[in-house]
Amino acid sequence: MDTRVNPVRERIAHVREALARHGAVALLVPSADPHLSEYLPGRWQGREWLSGFTGSMGTLVVTAGQAALFADSRYWQQAEAELLGSGIDLVKIPTGAATHHIQWMVEQASRGDTVLVDGQVLGLAAAQQLRAALDAAGITLRTEADLLAEVWPARPALPVAAVYAHEAPQASESRAQRLARLREAIARHGATHHFVSTVDDIAWITNLRGADVEYNPVFLAHLLIDATRDATRATLFVGAGKVPAPLAAQLAADGFTLDDYANAAPALAALPSGSRLLVDPRRITLGFRQQVPAGVSVVEAINPSTLFKSRKTDVEANFVREAMIEDGVAMCRFYAWFEAALARGERISELAVDERLSAERAQRPGFVGLSFSTIAGFNANGALPHYRATPESYAWIEGDGLLLIDSGGQYLGGTTDITRVWPIGTITAAHRRDVTRVLQGMMNLARARFPRGTLSPFLDALARAPLWADGLDFGHGTGHGVGYFLNVHEGPQTISKAVPEAHHAMEPGMITSDEPGVYRPGQWGVRIENLLLNVPVDTVEGGAFGEMLEFETLTLCPIDARCIERGLLRPDEIHWLNRYHATVRERLAPRLDGDGLAWLLKRTEAI
Repeated sequence: MDTRVNPVRERIAHVREALARHGAVALLVPSADPHLSEYLPGRWQGREWLSGFTGSMGTLVVTAGQAALFADSRYWQQAEAELLGSGIDLVKIPTGAATHHIQWMVEQASRGDTVLVDGQVLGLAAAQQLRAALDAAGITLRTEADLLAEVWPARPALPVAAVYAHEAPQASESRAQRLARLREAIARHGATHHFVSTVDDIAWITNLRGADVEYNPVFLAHLLIDATRDATRATLFVGAGKVPAPLAAQLAADGFTLDDYANAAPALAALPSGSRLLVDPRRITLGFRQQVPAGVSVVEAINPSTLFKSRKTDVEANFVREAMIEDGVAMCRFYAWFEAALARGERISELAVDERLSAERAQRPGFVGLSFSTIAGFNANGALPHYRATPESYAWIEGDGLLLIDSGGQYLGGTTDITRVWPIGTITAAHRRDVTRVLQGMMNLARARFPRGTLSPFLDALARAPLWADGLDFGHGTGHGVGYFLNVHEGPQTISKAVPEAHHAMEPGMITSDEPGVYRPGQWGVRIENLLLNVPVDTVEGGAFGEMLEFETLTLCPIDARCIERGLLRPDEIHWLNRYHATVRERLAPRLDGDGLAWLLKRTEAI
């Protein structure tokens, strides 16, 4: 194919020219920025720019003769379509955490060859794993060059949106209190300093929010905390002019000093000899680790703030419950309009679903923005877990089948994430069977009780068991942590097939999604998702066997009974569903009227 008509092929050609200039045989391009964020500012969307693949996760490797994109099952169909004609091969991997790209590079290179990656966007833990594999094969890893700077002529600049405060009452703890808690944790690790790069941790510590990336209300910054005796300084490295003067004065009063974003690395390099620096190897890049002087010892452990912010306070939990009511009202108003419009014979596209649902959310008190791009997938599009309709590619919702809608909002008092499936026209017994098995999986997890400290991956099988019994399964995790007016995907807990680790311990106050699914490529997809809050529970044993937790279902929106095969449900499952719908009706009805209220009453009738 002529490179003049395929910009991706032309860009890959430029990368190969740059590799030759540097005497290297391969370039690794991760989906990452200097903060190891999930959602990236335009400046660091190099993998997307080079490959044309728009999925949120994936790794690109370019060699002199080949190029390969490594993506998990959520993106296979999307990647196959977007890579068509690019000359880039899709390598299907089991999970986003898989490391198949490392072995692929080893196989492509020879002993004595050199591989390049920008150390400023390569996580420290990932770098350690990569270097070990390359060293064993006699391959040199170089991390000082940013080849994107050479081949991307119109590379976006850093974002300039202003930073703002997350205020009381939704911010129930002051930034001074959080800084004090953090210093205590740093001292417990025997450290004198702590460096934080992850933007959601920084937003939580400082009670600040921003708009530097889509969907997550965060801003680009680094934070260096001095925890030596009598120290009161925490330095926030942020873009010049992004913090208004009155807010800067408040930060100073609370113990924060502002410095330019570019000065974070030099500050690490200037740490005094004898210091002990606490860093999280999964939440700091190799580039920053390399700045630490030889005379400074490094303590590697999970960021204390990652653990702190995962446990919502009682005050925060109450605000989340309020946000769920507002979100549920928006959903009811949307679905009442949607069903009435279909009944009138109006043509509705997947794009219109996104527009109208977003408009309903925007009318709710405390709404700030969407928490991720809305997924409205009809029939075959619903089988793509991370599908998004675009003006260039979308479907009309007409005929027969299932419509899957996965959406969420950012509110001052919480972050929402909900998925529902809806029948369009006439659906089949196969549709209802899939929906019912997914519902049973969702309910099975939602009803669980477990000892406090249970490692969250151990709970994954609860949601899969009803699907496994019918020979069904799904390729993504069952549940992710959710932030408090922060990232919709938050750690440390994950309900998935991940290898359990100590930081996966389930604690009171954690919010986690519950979203099993079934996906039939080219036909339809099913996913039902609620958010769950870990809450303590009294048992008949009175704690003799330790503290127990259970889930409180936070999400408030009907589950369409027209999609359910009632005969497959046990009596206890019917009771759970009826009780859930009674709660949804009780909490949402006072804030609805007219068509929205009528729709709610109809869709929450007991089965």
